[in-house]
Amino acid sequence: MTDDDILRLLRDPGTLERGFRMLMVKYQERLYWHVRRMVTDHDDADDVIQNTFVKVYKGLPGFKGNAKLYTWMYRIATNEAITFLNQRKRRATTSLHNEEHNLSE
Repeated sequence: MTDDDILRLLRDPGTLERGFRMLMVKYQERLYWHVRRMVTDHDDADDVIQNTFVKVYKGLPGFKGNAKLYTWMYRIATNEAITFLNQRKRRATTSLHNEEHNLSE
């Protein structure tokens, strides 16, 4: 199924669910491995992919087709992975700061 076919399904409320399933079947594994290179843990990568597809679903009405569908999704996945890594780093820094503070008391 081509991206144009999938987009046609996604733009029709009666076939939106089928179109989204087709989108996931076509791109989920490819996006997973892209994210997995950035986020090395499997469970974390799965979480990032899940967040990616939620954002893709919510963003579909705004998708204008200026970029290829995969390129648009790749950017969302990349941003989600970066956000995840930054949050993890912030949590680690906060935990370390709290430990240092507790040791100095």
